Amino acid sequence: MIDAEAEKMKQIPVKVKKLHPDAVIPQYAKPGDAGFDLVAIEDVIIAPGETVKVPTGLAFAIPEGYELQVRPRSGISAKTKLRVSNAPGTIDSSYRGEVCVLIDNVAPIPYRHLTCVRRIDGAVHSVDIKRPEGSYIIRKGDRIAQGVICEVPVAQFEEVDGLDETERGIGGFGSSGVRA
Repeated sequence: MIDAEAEKMKQIPVKVKKLHPDAVIPQYAKPGDAGFDLVAIEDVIIAPGETVKVPTGLAFAIPEGYELQVRPRSGISAKTKLRVSNAPGTIDSSYRGEVCVLIDNVAPIPYRHLTCVRRIDGAVHSVDIKRPEGSYIIRKGDRIAQGVICEVPVAQFEEVDGLDETERGIGGFGSSGVRA
């Protein structure tokens, strides 16, 4: 039997390389957190309908058998129209390039333009040029996403002529209904 306390403290060594002097080495905000913060290294403005690649200035050596999942921060998702694209995004153990976070602004595309944008903390921020209403600015140093290290089993695929029967069968999207 695995000692519960030892399993709770399981740590995976992950090498991190700063590719930019302003990059922030990840850290967990609180004990027991599953995700560690990923921080933007430059200011980026995201207009409604846009998807932007936000650099972190970091590269990772994820151990074989693991992945780095890039996930949204719940506060940003709850308070803004910014979403981490294709969350969770996977950083494979063989990738050694810069980890960037793809962020979508899902706000409706407006007809008027303003000279201010919202920061991810909700405050208004003035900009030099007109931006569409509903634009957000991610500032250098903002915590924009979280990373989670997850174990990845490797599948052994076996081609067969048929699959076992189940109650659900081939019922796909919506087949189980919406009511509890």
